[in-house]
Amino acid sequence: MDWGLKNRLSRIVNPETGRTVMLAVDHGYFLGPTRKLEDPRTTIEPLLPYADALMPTRGVLRACVNPESSTPIVLRVSGGSSVIGEDLSNEDIVTSIRDALRLNVAGVALSIFVGSKYEHKTLTNLAKLVDEAEEYGVPVLAVTAVGKELEKRDARFLSLSCRIAAELGAQMVKTYYCDDFEKVTTGTPVPCVIAGGPKLETERDAFELAKRAIGQGAVGVDMGRNIWQNDNPVAMIRAVRHIVQENGTVDSAMELFETVKNETPAG
Repeated sequence: MDWGLKNRLSRIVNPETGRTVMLAVDHGYFLGPTRKLEDPRTTIEPLLPYADALMPTRGVLRACVNPESSTPIVLRVSGGSSVIGEDLSNEDIVTSIRDALRLNVAGVALSIFVGSKYEHKTLTNLAKLVDEAEEYGVPVLAVTAVGKELEKRDARFLSLSCRIAAELGAQMVKTYYCDDFEKVTTGTPVPCVIAGGPKLETERDAFELAKRAIGQGAVGVDMGRNIWQNDNPVAMIRAVRHIVQENGTVDSAMELFETVKNETPAG
């Protein structure tokens, strides 16, 4: 692995802990102005200091993120379908590696849709992206997307998806938590981060998700809605960070959440 690739990966995953708290804000590329992300700049700014990496699209990065920020960027480079379209899996690479380099990113991210109508297309997109990105020492994060078919979130399917992503050269994989999650992480020879998915009912649910995933081999989380759709997003990301980077318990995360909540204006 080249020095540049190692260096970029060390910006995403803290080398001292081997863990990462990524903040996903790329939802607009297929959902549009979803709740609490209508004004991305307002949502992102107070959370940036607590994120190890930010995952936006290039449009939001250019328009809504302060270029003086030191938070590493993992850039969403796939897209081409919307939530009201025929099939979310019909994606392509929509941002060139040269543009990603102009934006000084630490990594690039692309979705794969294993088992979908467009499986072949998204998997070959990943292979092409890895080829192009490795020329410049840029790591690729493969996102094991499931579109609207949430019932696919089981260990057998996610193990298949994550392993294929790793076999095609992805340096990291973003996937969902599931029962028997350790089967997913042990069968994937690259680091896995978990997606938060749709907003959970309670803060404790999100903290338990993060704690279980870390305990079963994930190197971190890439949460979005469970942080910025919370009425107290700063408290939320700080509590998640406490679990991931400080080995905090769910109970201590709840205590921190309540403390910061009472100190910080609601979002």
